Amino acid sequence: MADSELSKMWFMRLLYVCLALLVLFFQLMPLDTVPRIWAGPDITLALTFAWVLRRPEYVPPLLVACVLLLGDLLLHRPPGLWAVLVVLGAETLRARYTGLRDMTFVAEWVAVASTLAVVTLAYRLVLGLALVDQAPLGLNLIQVLMTLIAYPVVVGVSQVLFGVRKRAPGDLDPLGGRI
Repeated sequence: MADSELSKMWFMRLLYVCLALLVLFFQLMPLDTVPRIWAGPDITLALTFAWVLRRPEYVPPLLVACVLLLGDLLLHRPPGLWAVLVVLGAETLRARYTGLRDMTFVAEWVAVASTLAVVTLAYRLVLGLALVDQAPLGLNLIQVLMTLIAYPVVVGVSQVLFGVRKRAPGDLDPLGGRI
């Protein structure tokens, strides 16, 4: 029993990495050569927050940091800044996991929205203090809004296709104890 739980946990971690790499692949494809006036959602961020709030053992902080650092390097963002801020946001949500587990989806969505807003504002603030050129504020706000709109879809796909659901009282934790 413990072996199957352990192998499932490692399989889901590998699946998270593969999904993040797939999203990164599509972000790197040159599908449009003209600058857009809108920004799409950050699917990797939505996926990370959704999995942290459903099964935190599937996305350990070091794995999230490595995946997002790779994204920083390939997408020409300041190396490590976005990764650190997202890991801090994910750890904030992880700390609230037990309280949000029993709440409705709307409460979870509000928690994700507030965390996403703080992470984005902190990112812009650090870039501003370092005098780094950045995208217009409106473009960042559109991306935050699009990510929040995409979040329920990411949660639904994660739950239906990949079986990443919230733990219920009586389920076993990774160590075999009851929740």
